[in-house]
Amino acid sequence: MTTDDDDATRKMQFLFQLRSRGVTDARVLKAMEKVDRGLFVEGHFGPHAYDDMPLPIACGQTISQPSVVGLMSQALAPEPRDKVLEIGTGTGYQAAVLAQLTRRVYTIDRHRRLAREAERRLAEAQISNVTVLTGDGCFGLPEQAPFDRILVTAAAEDPPGPLLQQLKVGGIMVLPVGQSDMVQSLIKVTRHETGYDYDELLPVRFVPLVEGMPKGE
Repeated sequence: MTTDDDDATRKMQFLFQLRSRGVTDARVLKAMEKVDRGLFVEGHFGPHAYDDMPLPIACGQTISQPSVVGLMSQALAPEPRDKVLEIGTGTGYQAAVLAQLTRRVYTIDRHRRLAREAERRLAEAQISNVTVLTGDGCFGLPEQAPFDRILVTAAAEDPPGPLLQQLKVGGIMVLPVGQSDMVQSLIKVTRHETGYDYDELLPVRFVPLVEGMPKGE
């Protein structure tokens, strides 16, 4: 059983970890302070909810380490009125953080089980501006496009064409790219009237972005 003092100390250490790893945006830090990562961590991994490490979740996926969530959110530079698309819901933690920073988040996962559980966790956290969908994220969500911001939490060899097309002019997409699970880079894509700018941010390691729906779900 934890006391209020324990919770305050844990939260302070959590924010210190984030700052020490380059998460300096005040809005992002405030959002991550507000969202209890413990609600989005599986069962016996609960004691590690505030450690800066990725953790296994169902369906062979992972919940990203908090500093990477923070750095991706920071690179996305979300505005309060933005409509955001997230590919790869996982347990819903990244979507919960983005929900504090934007007007509306649409998040897609190819695993129905993960989508259902994420919806439950978000409801438990009393977050109401996230729509969770099951589908093939490689094709985005054309019926809600264009999006101000797009965030992808699985690595593709190149930014998927449908996602680039669904990004607003002036919009930003942040995603990992790489041809193997060992060599990946987080990149920021900015759309302009005449094309796209690509900025490499940092080395990362994510599960692969898989096209199609899993069998038997």
